Amino acid sequence: MASYRHLLLGVDLSAESRQVVDRAVAMRDTSGAQLSVVHVIEPLSFAYGGDIPMDFSGIQEEIHKQAKAHMAALCDPLNIPEANRHLVVGRPETEIHHIAEEVGADLIVVGSHGRHGLSLLMGSTANGVLHGARCDVLAVRVRDES
Repeated sequence: MASYRHLLLGVDLSAESRQVVDRAVAMRDTSGAQLSVVHVIEPLSFAYGGDIPMDFSGIQEEIHKQAKAHMAALCDPLNIPEANRHLVVGRPETEIHHIAEEVGADLIVVGSHGRHGLSLLMGSTANGVLHGARCDVLAVRVRDES
């Protein structure tokens, strides 16, 4: 098994992402690797395609503020330094690849809901990260907590 030096954990900050966090932290703790965390905020304009003539800047700022608070709540107890916390705006697959290159990650850890069927799989962030990554990718199966 490869010995990883720098893990990049991609999180969506949902309740289920804790399972992915636990796996990445366990790998960090057993290997001594450095751990960075990234959360990507998708711009509201992506969701609405610019079809609605509305200023989303206030809403987008509130989303960013809440995400920053959630990142701190996640990273502070895990002793992840500020320099290893990345909160960016864009498309998740693209931004995760960019941050992985920037920090020199040799493993990206993301969650996968394990949905079935090619149409569901092709739309997943984990699949997008897997197919564009220049390093190894670990897709952790996320189980519903309901």
